[in-house]
Amino acid sequence: MPPYYNPTPEQLNHWQRHARSAFPALCRPRAANSHKGSHGTLALVGGCVGMSGALVLAGSAALKSGCGKVWLGFMQTALPLPVLPQQPEIMLATATDLAQRTDITACAVGCGMGTGAAAAAWLAALLAQADKPPLLLDADALNLLAVNPVWQHHLQQRHGDTLLTPHPAEAARLLQCSTQAIEANRPAAAQQLAARFRAWVVLKGRHTLITSPSGQISQNHSGNPGLATAGSGDVLTGIIGSLLVQGIPTAQAAIGGVWLHGTAADLLVAGGCGPIGLTAGELADAARWLRNRLVVDT
Repeated sequence: MPPYYNPTPEQLNHWQRHARSAFPALCRPRAANSHKGSHGTLALVGGCVGMSGALVLAGSAALKSGCGKVWLGFMQTALPLPVLPQQPEIMLATATDLAQRTDITACAVGCGMGTGAAAAAWLAALLAQADKPPLLLDADALNLLAVNPVWQHHLQQRHGDTLLTPHPAEAARLLQCSTQAIEANRPAAAQQLAARFRAWVVLKGRHTLITSPSGQISQNHSGNPGLATAGSGDVLTGIIGSLLVQGIPTAQAAIGGVWLHGTAADLLVAGGCGPIGLTAGELADAARWLRNRLVVDT
């Protein structure tokens, strides 16, 4: 058995029953005749100079969560490296070059993106195209969005699903209020964001809230303090984006992705890895191990 993956039979049974009831699409077995094109292509854009690791974490999590192909688009003038030595399956491009591709199933933007002129120009061009595939905005993409009403209008007019994954400070910037105001009434803040942007909203934090564009709220109860570590949010972006491109309904991709991310941390802690010192890079392997046990009893 891999290190740290040692849940009790009762824990694993509980996770299986919950997932199969709440997120059945996450638990479907793979068709015998499926191929990489059957499971979608995710584009992840971000990773400015000094922040390449954020994009790599998201990409690794996406691939290990089951999507067919992953492209990383670095917000840099040249690639920071020609290949990922530990994950050569992931394809690399600059954000500018990646924008020219037409085979993308969904796009997740913001991990380590920065808020400079190049990032702003790239995001503006993306949001001006209303017919783009499903779009997830995280981190610096949300910070850029918060200060530009024109982009907010473009986002509201998009066709197809949009997901926003703010932590409380990012939510406060989007709603032009204080972080304390967000935390004082998290459900109201999540619903206000969902209504304003006509988007699914994942308001991160203890008991993360997932809100549909119509205002229906789901509260997540998986996870532990080990998730309070650098890169954890990037991994979540990769997981949700990966589920989206696999044809999983948006509700299950968002709610189930948050649950899978948190339960991966619970799995690690159950085996003695954390919560203190748990690292974001350990979450993707744990999520992969767990998802496979949701599909087939072992």
